[in-house]
Amino acid sequence: MSNIPTELKYVKSHEWVKTLPDGSVLIGITDHAQAALGDLVFVETPKVGRKLTAGDACAVVESVKAASDVYAPISGEVLDTNPKLVEAPELLNTEPYESGWLWKMQPSNTAELAALLDAAGYAAALAAE
Repeated sequence: MSNIPTELKYVKSHEWVKTLPDGSVLIGITDHAQAALGDLVFVETPKVGRKLTAGDACAVVESVKAASDVYAPISGEVLDTNPKLVEAPELLNTEPYESGWLWKMQPSNTAELAALLDAAGYAAALAAE
């Protein structure tokens, strides 16, 4: 069974959202997603300043097996990207919920956060796959 931290929110497309004290959020891919992809060798994140709409394909993670789009779980503006992933994309495999975050954003509609899945909801979605 995949690691599903209870303090995060999730979407069925296997992204997670962590709300920070200042109201911004970190976005990454779940443990389930990284395990399914295999060894990650390249990451492309959205540009700082880009305005995203929930559901936008905005990043790419590439493994030795395949490339996969990463989708914006909520709408907002990209504030920062994870510079560590340029040199060490394998952080997505080893630390998907810590050092392996993809981008930081400022939500434009906080109601979207409330609509995300909690850990139990994401676990149920995985079980239904």
